[in-house]
Formats: sequence, C-alpha cells, structure tokens
Amino acid sequence: QVQLVESGGGLVQAGGSLRLSCAASRRTFSSYVMSWFRQAPGKEREFVAAIRWSGGSTYYADSVKGRFTISGDNAKVYLQMNSLKPEDTAVYYCAASLSGWHSPPPRNPHEYNYWGQGTQVTVSS
Repeated sequence: QVQLVESGGGLVQAGGSLRLSCAASRRTFSSYVMSWFRQAPGKEREFVAAIRWSGGSTYYADSVKGRFTISGDNAKVYLQMNSLKPEDTAVYYCAASLSGWHSPPPRNPHEYNYWGQGTQVTVSS
C-alpha cells in the first residue's frame, strides 16, 4: 500500500503562484506514472498533469499548459502553478498509476491506483 500526502494549497489572488507537493510513504515512484488531478465543486475530477518517473516525460491538460509545471525529486512530486486564474479553484489530488506510460499517459481517474487526500486551492479574482 502506498500513501500519498499533498501539501501547499491555499488562497491566492489571480495572477499569483502556488507550489503543491506530494510525498509518498515509500519510494516507489520509479515504476509509477504520477499525476495531478483537480475537482471543483459540482464538477468531475479532471486530469491536470502527469510525469513519467523514469525518463522525466511530462504531459499537461490544455487548460494549464504553459502555466503549470510538474516535476519530481526523490520521493516527491511537485506542481508549480503560475498565472493562476479563478477557474483553477479546486481540490487538487496527487495520484499514482501502475498502468505504465504511453502517449498520452493515463488521464482517466479509474486508471489510478493510489490517491492522496487532496489540498484546496482557491484563486480569488
């Protein structure tokens, strides 16, 4: 069993930045696809970004491309969010998939095996 713990959420004004972190209970990232998802009130959980741990390939949703950057270091995955917009307001989740990397990588929440508890990001206008 792998536990994922997110941190770094908060309240920020539009145009601001936040950095989210995701820490795993054990160092297993090398065999996983690590991703960030988000879920706004009344909406479905949506894919944000993914990273292939071996090789460092990344993939982004069109809505965040050019503004968000996913990266990893040791047993942590990060999501740097710049130029934030009110529509980025959501609970952000870290997730790990054993499905393997393909192009595009898994983007359906059902393809992910482990989830964090989520961290709230609120962007005020």
